[in-house]
Amino acid sequence: DLHKSMKLLRKNGNDFAQAEHDYQVVKAQTVLVMKSNGCPVTEINLSIKGQPAVAEAMLKRDIARVMYETNQEHINATKLDIRVLEKQIAREWGDNNG
Repeated sequence: DLHKSMKLLRKNGNDFAQAEHDYQVVKAQTVLVMKSNGCPVTEINLSIKGQPAVAEAMLKRDIARVMYETNQEHINATKLDIRVLEKQIAREWGDNNG
């Protein structure tokens, strides 16, 4: 289970990085279009996230981040389960010569 999660973490990490890249590209392109249309810079900062292409890219980025972070938490939980099992085994099968 842990090995599967670690492989999945790599995929999710790549997906997150790609989604972040795509978001930044779409955002930069949209800012350039808005500037060329004469939109004031202060207005661009207020409205950029409401532009459909930027909002879609941001959503995909946020979903990819959640998948990556969830995968990390699953790995941590699996490691914790392993440690609990190790301690149980040590208690039941450990050296009782003490």
